[in-house]
Amino acid sequence: MEILYFKRLPSTQKYLIERVRSGEINRELAIVTQQQSAGIGSRNNSWIAKEGDLLFSFCYKKEHLPKDLPISSASIYFAYLMKELLCEMGGECWLKWPNDIYIKNKKSGGVVTQQIREFYIVGIGINLVPREENFGYFHIKKRVPEIVESYFLLLKKAPKWQEIFSKFRLEFERNKNYSATINGVKRALTKATLCTDGALLIDNERIYSLR
Repeated sequence: MEILYFKRLPSTQKYLIERVRSGEINRELAIVTQQQSAGIGSRNNSWIAKEGDLLFSFCYKKEHLPKDLPISSASIYFAYLMKELLCEMGGECWLKWPNDIYIKNKKSGGVVTQQIREFYIVGIGINLVPREENFGYFHIKKRVPEIVESYFLLLKKAPKWQEIFSKFRLEFERNKNYSATINGVKRALTKATLCTDGALLIDNERIYSLR
């Protein structure tokens, strides 16, 4: 994976999306920035980042992902790999369906995914700098380049979806104390069932999320 580092960008995600759509970028590439002024969060909300946070996006060819990965569960897959890496580096965290990384009851990072041509465009933001009490952050002594490179080493191993799903299913019970915004409406996850393709079953309605 080629990695480009920037001092400041409006959004690493927008940077890649625009250039992949135009054909300027047609290879796997990662963009990392120290500062981001217009980051994208879930449902196109803004992601407020601080200098020193982990902020990067990358485009990744679908053919390099495990064959058993459902398209609808790509965000879960990319987010769970980051969650595992953060735990290995000493951060105690869990994944809230489908793409938010939490420390205890505080959101501390997230992943957004879009599919463009043969690529997944994946944006990852992780809080590494202290902020207001509503949000958590990771006390990790690793430098940003080391975290990014370690993530791509983990991604390169291409663990099967079934392996990731088996671990995520064991942790899913924590989700039932929360809600998720689905089609613009907050839905309680109290009675949600996690399906094998990463979808949720709520009141007999099957809900997918690629975002």
